[in-house]
Amino acid sequence: EMASPSETIAQWRTTIIISSSLQNHDTCRTLSAQQHRIRFSDSVEAGAFIFPLSGTAFLLVDPQDLPDSLEESGLTERIEKFVQVHRNCFLLLYSPFNGEKELQVLTVIQHRFIGSNLKILPVRNGAQIAKGMLTIAKATSKPHADKIRERMSLARAHIIETSPVWEMLRDIL
Repeated sequence: EMASPSETIAQWRTTIIISSSLQNHDTCRTLSAQQHRIRFSDSVEAGAFIFPLSGTAFLLVDPQDLPDSLEESGLTERIEKFVQVHRNCFLLLYSPFNGEKELQVLTVIQHRFIGSNLKILPVRNGAQIAKGMLTIAKATSKPHADKIRERMSLARAHIIETSPVWEMLRDIL
């Protein structure tokens, strides 16, 4: 019997470097409760969660914390720096509801970072933030990434073997 995805994520533990600015964030409490090793750091970007073992980094942005004039917020500069430092990076766009401002922020970020390695993950609450980060970090960390690749290649081999197209081609050749 297979464990449910949330059970599997809960059993997996990793080290997370978190910006000191997030020390009182409920996401940190969620991650601590799941026994992840958390290190707070002043030297990482404010709002950042970094998973060194999987090489992924997440930047939490709450549109409500931004001034009405996005140009003055320094947001694109912050994200630019983040994208330059972290190859495999995600922007956690916190929006409990989709208001005008949330959509405006999303649009600005999408237009500015199209074609970059930044991936945007809209999140509604602390639990979603933790679950989204852990799912991605686990899938990209060794040895899990290797296991996933191995399963994919076995599945591919099986599909090819049982494909009627391949049978037809074998008969022709």
